[in-house]
Amino acid sequence: MAPKQYTVTGMSCEHCAASIREEVSEIPGVSEVVVDVAAKSVTVHGTDLDDARLRGAIVEAGYEVVDTVAV
Repeated sequence: MAPKQYTVTGMSCEHCAASIREEVSEIPGVSEVVVDVAAKSVTVHGTDLDDARLRGAIVEAGYEVVDTVAV
């Protein structure tokens, strides 16, 4: 399955990235979470990825998803 990539606001450091990785990694099917703070992007790899759950996990970590990017 193709990865899902999101534009996320509010990230400013590695602690932000770690918080997002931790929340998103708990979702079933997620195999890898790549957070690029400078590019304001979160890319999720895995199988049967649920967009609503991924967005919810990012919000739960304290950040806002502003866009989904086609990968």
